[in-house]
Amino acid sequence: MGSILRLLCLSILFFTTGCGLFMNDEEIKTVNKQPTSTVDPHDKSSIDLSKEISITAIGDVLIHDRVYEAAETSEGYNFMPMMEQTEPYLEASTITIANQETMIGGKELGLSGYPAFNSPVEIGNNLKELGVDVVTLANNHTLDKGTRGINNAIEHWEKIDMKYTGAYQSKEDSEEILIHDTKEGISVAILSYTYGTNGVKAPDGKSYVVNRIQLDKMAQDIEKAKEQADAVLLSLHFGNQYEPYPNQFQKDVVQFAADRGVTAVIGHHPHVLQPLEWVEGKDGHRMLTAYSLGNFFSGQESFEKRVGGILTFNLKMDDSDHVEVVKPRFKVTYVTSAREHGYEVIPMDDFPSLKEEYEAKKEHLAQWMPELEFME
Repeated sequence: MGSILRLLCLSILFFTTGCGLFMNDEEIKTVNKQPTSTVDPHDKSSIDLSKEISITAIGDVLIHDRVYEAAETSEGYNFMPMMEQTEPYLEASTITIANQETMIGGKELGLSGYPAFNSPVEIGNNLKELGVDVVTLANNHTLDKGTRGINNAIEHWEKIDMKYTGAYQSKEDSEEILIHDTKEGISVAILSYTYGTNGVKAPDGKSYVVNRIQLDKMAQDIEKAKEQADAVLLSLHFGNQYEPYPNQFQKDVVQFAADRGVTAVIGHHPHVLQPLEWVEGKDGHRMLTAYSLGNFFSGQESFEKRVGGILTFNLKMDDSDHVEVVKPRFKVTYVTSAREHGYEVIPMDDFPSLKEEYEAKKEHLAQWMPELEFME
């Protein structure tokens, strides 16, 4: 009997406090007036329609004979143990770009180092394993082994499904703009040019085998790229070797690119780091510029040539399909030849003994871009 009374009391309390399953007319009107969302589905200004991807770029991959000799195994060549400590910074980006300075003509053409390079094809395999998506091939060593070196290299790049730009087997191939489409819906065109090829000329009628810094041709390519892609990245092999600052030629070409709406310039050839900068073009366009990313992986032995870096930035597209560069950040690297695998590229901040030099490199890189972040 006591339990029945308790149940009756609880039922009376439940209904009289308005917390039950039944509401009166006024309570129903009040609930119906409450907004179910603070977002107006018809007001696009209240919805974030932006898209964003990340781009990573590394500098020169320059395989000297002492490097591939250290990578030799009973089954060929394996560079992966020499580069694997950088993998987390390369594989995470939407698109990762490497400047493959030495042609991977393979053993068929005879492996060689400076001054006329020819590298094992395995370096290409290992770059892909690291997370590289695109290699740029226009540089002063592109013609070191003539068109055979280019053809062998491209055949291997195609075999492993690596995208490439800057050197070509045919005129038709050279006229195609490399477009990298992403699942995020942002398309990126990647162009590659060099100041020269160490005095080695392309065969008669085959100037197309390597892109050179010729402004008329570049202007045409940039316009074509802008018609086909949302963003345009320009890989430029230029500047004075071993100079820590860009020369006037670099600045002039970069300004030319900015005036034509290029999204970012990625530079190499000096083999040392040069400062990053925002370059303003026509109509207020702002272009990210890395004049030189230094050596990513090489056998050059002086301190400055051992220091390179990994540049990462984001491309953000707003609801009007305009793309801008945001969040530039940098990882300084160092190539050591004092460890188990011979030449190894390692994050520079992993060396306590190089702390003072590391801080100096950060200051050097960010002197024209104080907001540049460093990945540590």
